[in-house]
Amino acid sequence: MSLESARRVLQIEAEAIRALADRLDSSVVRALDLLQPVGGGSSLQAWGSPASSPGRLRPPWPARGVRRFFLHPAEGVHGDLGMVVRGDVVVAVSNSGETDESLQLLPTFTRLGVRLISLVGNPQSTLARQSDVVLDVRVAEEACPMNLAPTASTTAALAMGDALAVALLERCGIRAEDFAFIHPGGALGRKLLLNVEDLCTGRTRCRA
Repeated sequence: MSLESARRVLQIEAEAIRALADRLDSSVVRALDLLQPVGGGSSLQAWGSPASSPGRLRPPWPARGVRRFFLHPAEGVHGDLGMVVRGDVVVAVSNSGETDESLQLLPTFTRLGVRLISLVGNPQSTLARQSDVVLDVRVAEEACPMNLAPTASTTAALAMGDALAVALLERCGIRAEDFAFIHPGGALGRKLLLNVEDLCTGRTRCRA
């Protein structure tokens, strides 16, 4: 029984990602256009929703001069909105698109001229209607046997975050030495530094 339950969860979440891939459209390109750093300017990636796992959605592209941090809506309405400045780009994650704390942030975003990309399970929600770009991450069902606990929906949002991050990484032409510059620690850092040393043999000048 336990084995079958675990298998069922994986099958439901795998199907959610397959359906997500089938729904991809030009909205992804518009989102990448907003996220791509222009002229070395600063932008913000803020992943926030009390209904999912936005803290795990850390965009991995190492674009220098680009600020990126996690803003939780509940903390945002109690002062953390001060981190957001004019011209930022916010990526909001919300399954319902109707969470009170998330919606309370929108007037401030409007006053600051913030561009908003939303990953939502309800494309007709208030959050979606007030976004510059809407990415539909709805799922047919949650893996929870009661169809209540966020499971497949959080997996879909995380997968879309990865898709955006990798597509932007490729668009920006990020190279191994760029990663090495900002990620010198740990096993990944050691591997990256070795790769860069290989690339830089023969007195080749590498971009730092």
